[in-house]
Amino acid sequence: MPEPEGEPEGAPPPAPHPRPPHRRGAPLDAPAVRRWCALALDALGRAREDIDAINVYPVADGDTGTNLYLTVESAAQAVEAVFAAHETGATVPALPDAVRAMAHGALIGARGNSGTILAQLLRGMAQVLTAPREEAHAAYADGPLLAEALRRAADSAYGAVAHPVEGTVLTVATAAADGAHSAVRAGAADCAAVARAAHTAALAALGETPRHLAVLARAGVVDAGGRGFVTVLHTLVEALTGEPPARPAPRPAGVLPSAPCASQPSAPSALSAEGAGEGDPGGPAYEVIYLLDADDAAVARLRRRLDALGDSLVVVGGDGLWNVHVHVDDAGAAVEAGIEAGRPHRVRITHFGAAPAPRPDTAQPPRERAPRAVVAVVPGEGLAELYAQSGATAVHARAGEPPASGELAEAIRRAHAHEVVLLPNDPELRHTAAAAAEQARGDGIRVALIPTRSAVQGIAALAVHESGRRFDEDVVAMTSAAGTTRHGEIAVAERQSWTTAGVCQAGDVLGLVDGDVAVIGTDLADTARTVLDRMLSAGGEMVTLVLDDEVPERVAGLLERHVRTRHLAVDTVVYRGGRQGSPMLIGVE
Repeated sequence: MPEPEGEPEGAPPPAPHPRPPHRRGAPLDAPAVRRWCALALDALGRAREDIDAINVYPVADGDTGTNLYLTVESAAQAVEAVFAAHETGATVPALPDAVRAMAHGALIGARGNSGTILAQLLRGMAQVLTAPREEAHAAYADGPLLAEALRRAADSAYGAVAHPVEGTVLTVATAAADGAHSAVRAGAADCAAVARAAHTAALAALGETPRHLAVLARAGVVDAGGRGFVTVLHTLVEALTGEPPARPAPRPAGVLPSAPCASQPSAPSALSAEGAGEGDPGGPAYEVIYLLDADDAAVARLRRRLDALGDSLVVVGGDGLWNVHVHVDDAGAAVEAGIEAGRPHRVRITHFGAAPAPRPDTAQPPRERAPRAVVAVVPGEGLAELYAQSGATAVHARAGEPPASGELAEAIRRAHAHEVVLLPNDPELRHTAAAAAEQARGDGIRVALIPTRSAVQGIAALAVHESGRRFDEDVVAMTSAAGTTRHGEIAVAERQSWTTAGVCQAGDVLGLVDGDVAVIGTDLADTARTVLDRMLSAGGEMVTLVLDDEVPERVAGLLERHVRTRHLAVDTVVYRGGRQGSPMLIGVE
């Protein structure tokens, strides 16, 4: 459960961040970074399928748009978390805080070759925008500083790729930096003008990518990663000006208006011997990605080791945390190299392409889709097991690690049904769940999103689920059951804070009803009893208690007896939720 927001009564108000003086054009400040992330996520979501469709380099696996979307989604979530900590205060985050969160979020959520490079581009920008400056100018960046940030971004991305290849996002990022600096030399001082110049130059460079890479020319497309980065720059202009920049509308799948013929001469390519074959089907079999806790010296050795094992090596990050991406035939050796260098975690191994199609005489008929399924996000392993026993596909949400939309979309596909009901069970996941539902609908799956705010509402919805009735009727019944279930929670305060029930101290037991703090206590059982009495004062027939594994069994017994003696004709059911992030969830139907 997120800790209560705000400051205790009587605390001195923090000093406001200095605002930029009136100037032509908009500065790049923390709110602009927030807008940028939101706009980029929305734009990449709309362009995702088109970018996937033109993904032919370095591997034609059709996931560049999806990987960029998931990377920016992680960045946007990190920035939103920074702003959430300031929602009740009189200030907004400082620019360094916002761009540092954006870069860190992209680093830990980077997917694929393109997402990993984008994470390094954002990190390079952050290195400039977070550098110490005069206090009067620390809250915003002007045009020249943005140009410097774009230059650092391009240079750091080149440095992160083991064998840089022209005609890729690296070329597009360099052109963007060149365009930005040209604008500054021509007298541009505001961020909007510099961002426009960067976007224009990047768009032009994108159109030239097939002249560098023969595999793009043969396919008649531009570089997918480069197109994604142009989309990100496009939304930067919109975030700074409020209006998207004028540009030629791309063709539906990013196909060039007049793709070079195979017989046409192309510009000299910077393809290395390794890069020349990366678009071919005979490349490495696996993509390996992991986060790595290691020092600089160990990472330098790791680069050499992985470079000898495979290709498309990109290592980004710093300050002890790195994101490692490589294509190899021996995935185990790539992970072992990470273990020797430090502590790898969030390891993802993807086999390129599906297994070869079975011969007609041995082919098995494809598994038939189920008529309907339920996919639910749950906070603990115990609840995941409970949901699974009820026939739902459970997505385990660990504390501090909410699932991304790609993970939810994959769970919807894994349910292998024509119709899917999605239960996010958390108000903070409503946008993520909506994005996942849109992705799944693109695959021809009918998805209904029920806006459940707690796992106990999900339990109530699942209890009335009937796959045999019409889909719309089932969704209405489940929505009604969830909506008539009040939800409560028992949590422990992490620090002194102002809440809707008064000031709490670190270690206090908080009782929440429908998301708001209603009770502040010192004892878990006493606070839970008070919350139950308040929730049942308006009536109820069933109480659901979901207890963390650390809550003693005697507490469950005390609460059951309390409901039985104080609230006649009300039944109580108790579940163990595992490690679920808060001691207790309460539902009243």
